[in-house]
Amino acid sequence: MKNRNLNHKDDWETPLDLYKQLDDEFHFDFDPCPIDPDFDGLEVEWKFRNYINPPYSRKLKEGFIRKAYAESQKGKLCVMLLPVSTSTKVFHEFIYPHAEIRFLKGRVKFIGVNTFGELVNNKCGMHDSMIVIFRPGDKR
Repeated sequence: MKNRNLNHKDDWETPLDLYKQLDDEFHFDFDPCPIDPDFDGLEVEWKFRNYINPPYSRKLKEGFIRKAYAESQKGKLCVMLLPVSTSTKVFHEFIYPHAEIRFLKGRVKFIGVNTFGELVNNKCGMHDSMIVIFRPGDKR
């Protein structure tokens, strides 16, 4: 069994091919989750076509899901890359009733620094992933 108590990092980047595929479809103009410890995407106004690969720690992930929903209600598109967590409260209150959900085949190979300090782009996440799309003003 994997040790789920390890100190996992929250700064894994989206693979470039997955981002390009989504950007070709949605034409993003803002990323509120850049790899920058001095930037807080929860505290700024988002633009009109947002791509969000939030930190996967529970509190931050839920904060970004709630913010993406709120921004969509202001007329903004918010496309999120998230771990599949269909049993959570935030999934049933915000995602399932208000968003389009696309489950990805296979596990995403994120870009980041592994526990040995090496930059890698071939390590799969611990969870399956989904694309969650909050469309502007969608009341579903």
